[in-house]
Amino acid sequence: MALRAAIFDFDGVLVDSEPMHFATLRETLAAEGVTITQEEYERVYLAYDDRGAIRLAFESHGVSFDRARIEAAAVRKAEIFQQRLPGIRFFPGARELVRRLAEAVPVGIASGALRGEIEAILEAAKLRDAFTVVVGADDCERTKPDPEPFVAARDRLATARALAALSSRECVAFEDSVPGVAAARAAGMVVVAVTNSYPASKLTLARRVVDSLEQVTLDLLHALVAEA
Repeated sequence: MALRAAIFDFDGVLVDSEPMHFATLRETLAAEGVTITQEEYERVYLAYDDRGAIRLAFESHGVSFDRARIEAAAVRKAEIFQQRLPGIRFFPGARELVRRLAEAVPVGIASGALRGEIEAILEAAKLRDAFTVVVGADDCERTKPDPEPFVAARDRLATARALAALSSRECVAFEDSVPGVAAARAAGMVVVAVTNSYPASKLTLARRVVDSLEQVTLDLLHALVAEA
């Protein structure tokens, strides 16, 4: 097998946005009478999209809810997050790896974040042109740990770049969370996990675990796919 495409998760892999997601989710839930801790966020909500995290928080804290209440809270959370976008930074090595990969193969994003948020951050960083496709939470019916986001990104890459019969085994997926690794594995991809959000001991389902994207080379990725 040969490397033909690369797909990145966004929050926690490319950008150090999880602290802001926690802060904005905590602020949103506080207005609903729910208090969450950082430990709870990292253990329960980190890998979910906004609506999934809000629904779980309501369920866990015994708050009655319907779809309208979840939607209203998700809209507030997105508005708060949007106001704080300028404070988000990229992880070391992230921009450089994306650019190197984009010169070699089509690159996409499969994320639980809203596509508009992702696009805004990439545009501000002058990195949007490196990605052929961006799949966000609003592009899928099911989010991670379901494999749908990665499958959707693979299929859109194949269509956009006319990659005939693109196989999941020819795709490298980059993740930082346990549910994210499970989703990429379920999609049949070669998974590289980075320890930005979880320790290596929690990411053992990945084909390779690294402490930083600075450690990732094209030779390593080609070797991982060839071994798949």
